[in-house]
Amino acid sequence: MIKVAIVGGTGYTGVELLRILATHPQVKVTAITSRSLKGTPVAELFPSLRGHYDLAFCEPNVEQLASCDLVFFATPHGVAQAQVPALIERGVRVVDLSADFRLKDIPSWEAWYGQQHAAPALAKEAVYGLPEVNRADIAAAQLVACPGCYPTAIQLGWIPLVEAGVVEPSELIASAASGASGAGRQAKTDLILAENSDNFRAYSAAGHRHLPEIEQGLRNIQPLGANPVKVTFVPHLLPMVRGIHATLFAKTSSSASLSPSELQMLFEQRYKDEPFVDVLPAGSHPQTRSVRGTNMCRISVMQPQDRDTLVVMSVIDNLAKGASAQAVQNMNIMFGLTETLGLESPALLP
Repeated sequence: MIKVAIVGGTGYTGVELLRILATHPQVKVTAITSRSLKGTPVAELFPSLRGHYDLAFCEPNVEQLASCDLVFFATPHGVAQAQVPALIERGVRVVDLSADFRLKDIPSWEAWYGQQHAAPALAKEAVYGLPEVNRADIAAAQLVACPGCYPTAIQLGWIPLVEAGVVEPSELIASAASGASGAGRQAKTDLILAENSDNFRAYSAAGHRHLPEIEQGLRNIQPLGANPVKVTFVPHLLPMVRGIHATLFAKTSSSASLSPSELQMLFEQRYKDEPFVDVLPAGSHPQTRSVRGTNMCRISVMQPQDRDTLVVMSVIDNLAKGASAQAVQNMNIMFGLTETLGLESPALLP
């Protein structure tokens, strides 16, 4: 049985971790932290977990956390980098759901996140937790940086094309839309129901902090000698709670000529052994509700009018494959468990 703690259990990714781990047959959650809610029973804050946990929130304590086999950090950016080093020194394994350890370029991280990085050496050692690319490294890792929600949906959509070198890497365009839970469990005027119902809007079109993570991941899987990946990324907010729909555009390279059937086969072959990537039949349009509450990414690819622009559609649940469920997938890999353990439930419908 794996002893697990969760640092930062009051947000959406924290409660999603609790929901998934409640029925995981190889995990026991022994601590969940919140300074502001110290002593409050978990089931009092989250009635959906009544009968599953008798834990109360506690303050973060290094010694208590160090007694665990693995610690999840479901905290705002900047928190994990201050606390993780002490756990790493004690041999604890860590999965961080924030952006603290995702980027290898520390000056870039500091520019995008507006603060000085407190553990740059650890950031360089951390393994980026996208199993479909880094499974072997994740298995041996002590510190895993769980990918962001937009980067997960976007990279999985483009990986087959970029790996094969069949698209122009410097002309990639991503238009992606997320449910409101992607902004976290916080009180902000522009996130309340009355501001978002019956509304659809873009934000951070001039530059979103997930952009360097997307480009870093895609550059790491490019063929040698290819022009560096450059992405234009525009996120949008959808008037719904969960889900991301990424519509991705790529121009075929001058040396590549794939028929629609070859394009479909490229995706099917790339993901044929991946338990959490579902390449839909040709001509399909994935829907966010088909992945709600699951660790699944569903993808379709098309070449409209047989022109030189390819369109990939990729959908995930931003709190699941985009955060907590993918974190559990990483944990399963790290401890040599069946990768799908605790993650096999079908999507919620309606």
